[in-house]
Amino acid sequence: MNLTNLPLISIVTFLPLAGAIIILFLRREEENNIKQTAMATAVLTFIVSLLFVVRIGPVGGFDLARAGFQYGEKVAWIPAFGINYEVGIDGISLLLLLLTTLLTPLAILSSWNSIKERQKEYMIFMLILETGMLGVFVSLDLFLFYVFWEITLVPMYFLIGIWGGPRRVYAAVKFFLYTMAGSLLMLLAILYLGINGHTFSLTELLANHSWLAGAPQMALFVGFAVAFAIKVPLWPFHSWLPDAHVEAPTAGSVILAGVLLKMGTYGFLRFNLPLFPDAARQAAPVIAVLAIIGIIYGAIVSFAQTDVKKLVAYSSVSHLGFVMLGIFSFTPQGIQGAVLQMINHGLSTGALFLMVGFIYERRHTREMDQFGGLWKILPIYGTLFLIVSLSSMGLPGLNGFVGEFTILLGTWAANPVWAAFAATGVILAAIYILTMFQKMFMGETRNEENKHLLDLSQRELWVIVPIIVLIFVIGLYPNPFFQAMTTSVDGVLRQFGPLVAGG
Repeated sequence: MNLTNLPLISIVTFLPLAGAIIILFLRREEENNIKQTAMATAVLTFIVSLLFVVRIGPVGGFDLARAGFQYGEKVAWIPAFGINYEVGIDGISLLLLLLTTLLTPLAILSSWNSIKERQKEYMIFMLILETGMLGVFVSLDLFLFYVFWEITLVPMYFLIGIWGGPRRVYAAVKFFLYTMAGSLLMLLAILYLGINGHTFSLTELLANHSWLAGAPQMALFVGFAVAFAIKVPLWPFHSWLPDAHVEAPTAGSVILAGVLLKMGTYGFLRFNLPLFPDAARQAAPVIAVLAIIGIIYGAIVSFAQTDVKKLVAYSSVSHLGFVMLGIFSFTPQGIQGAVLQMINHGLSTGALFLMVGFIYERRHTREMDQFGGLWKILPIYGTLFLIVSLSSMGLPGLNGFVGEFTILLGTWAANPVWAAFAATGVILAAIYILTMFQKMFMGETRNEENKHLLDLSQRELWVIVPIIVLIFVIGLYPNPFFQAMTTSVDGVLRQFGPLVAGG
């Protein structure tokens, strides 16, 4: 076999599904084998995904200078309707694919001891979820994209509904209904494009873009936008998120915040902007205002929380508002900052949920007033929690600063007023994050039980340290990440022509 012709994208996408099938045939009593198989599968998927960025022999090596999609695969799937299995990656989807394959094994490792019931089903759902998420980021056929988009709903519904908190069923149903409602509008828009464009292929639709000028662009834009806005979530479509996060198990929250929310922002960038540029320009002021409201609203509501997990959940509304603002600035800096901030949010907020999960396993409470003085008792935990908190806050030298600064730079070129209002979110983030840290880690211990807590175990360090390393790497040397996406972002902006501010 010619190794250079390996279907690398399909291998990475379906490896987790293969692992889930293997676990399906293991006996329920083989708990160690189930966990080890799931972990080995997730780690192998991550290692194989590194072939996209590291050339090993005749395999791998993403070409940063090459425009368009790479590693393309196209096979007839439903020929009667012009539907193909078509996949490929560019610099934008490459970064999100690597984020997914990194966070999944860390999420599985974080639940090594915390999931004690129905481990077999839990690990199967985690691996199926990974396949669904990877499929979303690599699909170049609209129908295939929709199939993977819907696949992610099912495992996350069960992860929340079976292994979640006291109100898990309510949260799971709310999550499912919100996302499904938005998806129906997107399905109608996909059907219109496929029937009238005589293809469901994104690349072919973009190549024969002229017929879309006479199409009802705004209606189609809204069809996609509602589905993506719910997933982001963009204010005011956010109300499902706090319930889902608070009730989900720790690994579920990590994947939900780290990857699933990015499916929404990725959708705007991959479909709404290049397919409907005129409608995107018309809708930009509305979406920018909603994003700014989300930035400020999310920060203010975060400050009011007493449950630290709910605080982190609402902070996602604020942080993803920055991403949406960067995308709809239509500037190179704004969009590049938005893509980088997708990665940053996945790392920082994913790490925050992991840290909250670690303390919850020890104390079985997330109420901030039950803590205090934790840094004296758990110095390693306190130090790492501080780094992650400062990253989420946007401290210079850490990853969050680079993304937010680049977004604000691009937004200022498009509209200084938007940038000025959005910048208040940075100040508000410092207030609620530092207040949370002060209540939990500074001062005297408020509860006698806290004095007997154990610091992070070796397994927990293996989970959190890789993210800490990346937080510093991106914060101090973000250039490789910008290089990976530059050509792809320029390709998106070319759809807008000379009207793009800052372009």
